[in-house]
Amino acid sequence: MLTEIDVAIIGAGVIGLATANEIAQRKKGVFVLEKNHTFGLETSSRNSEVIHAGIYNPDDSLKTRLCLEGKSLLYELCDRHDIAYKKLGKIIVAASEDEITQLEKLYEQGSKNGVEDLMLLSRTELKKLEPNVEARAGLLSPSSGILDSSTLLKFFHSQAREKGAHFVFNTEVIGIEKVGTRYKLQIRDREGISAFISRVVINAAGLNSDRIAQLAGIDVAKAGYRLHYCKGEYFSLSSKYRNVVSRLIYPTPEQAGHGIHVTLRLDGGVRLGPNARYVEAIDYGVDETQKEAFYHWAKRFLPFVGLEDLAPEFAGIRPKLQGPGEAFQDFVIAHEEKTGLPGLINLIGIESPGLTASLAIARYVGRMVKELFD
Repeated sequence: MLTEIDVAIIGAGVIGLATANEIAQRKKGVFVLEKNHTFGLETSSRNSEVIHAGIYNPDDSLKTRLCLEGKSLLYELCDRHDIAYKKLGKIIVAASEDEITQLEKLYEQGSKNGVEDLMLLSRTELKKLEPNVEARAGLLSPSSGILDSSTLLKFFHSQAREKGAHFVFNTEVIGIEKVGTRYKLQIRDREGISAFISRVVINAAGLNSDRIAQLAGIDVAKAGYRLHYCKGEYFSLSSKYRNVVSRLIYPTPEQAGHGIHVTLRLDGGVRLGPNARYVEAIDYGVDETQKEAFYHWAKRFLPFVGLEDLAPEFAGIRPKLQGPGEAFQDFVIAHEEKTGLPGLINLIGIESPGLTASLAIARYVGRMVKELFD
């Protein structure tokens, strides 16, 4: 007879961890399955570690709503549990008249979204705040910040375990079959292939979330769940530029991302990135031929930077629902009851601002789970 549990969470990135932490205190049989040897090794730890304000996306989207809620929750959590962060603010900068028009549109969008502290800056006002940055104008977002994502991941993992969640690493889900009102999950680990039964399945598999949905019998193309891998690389600036800026410096956004920006680390070190390139396969190598493109971008706003000041740092992959040139796609957070799969909750396309929204997403999923057990 197969072992039966209450909830199986597939994926131990920040969303899987936060969700386990949210629901473990109410349900004893919560198991988190992760194909890697530990938690948070993919998108959750390969990003800018930025706490976003909620400016960019449509006001009626999950991305915006959960970002705004998550931002407040995340700052509160960091204060309460001594997780390192800095609410240092961000300035989106314009290099031309056309980009000033974009800033004005971003200001309107952000204000519509409920970001109440945005401020448009003239060149003079920008220079007072960031003397080393060259730009025509700026949009200041005081509530943006950075955090120690590694400590956040460890916190979620530790808290979830204390509440009774079980973590099973080096374990890949290779089959999902609906059996009555439950699901039979087939897994492969070091000991071979085995199976168990779960009442609820939460697909928080990040880069593999479309594949997991497909295993459960969903036509991912028809459902609009097919993921596109979008690679982002980072280059660090020489240590002589430590604290060259005191805020995050962003360009006006591009189609696939927020553009190559200047990000501060908590220790004051400076990195550039990420760029945005659609790729066919997951590969975390940094293409050093991109160095010149990063250099030319950096010189638009930091004209004193030299090519020799850049060094490759790391890369990440975004699980995007929109392909090249396609329109905005929102997060998918769906209880698949209408597709004949009650008890299956899919989280697909959780890219930026997923880290910022992690606590709000966990609460959102937690409410879904509560309804399933009530």
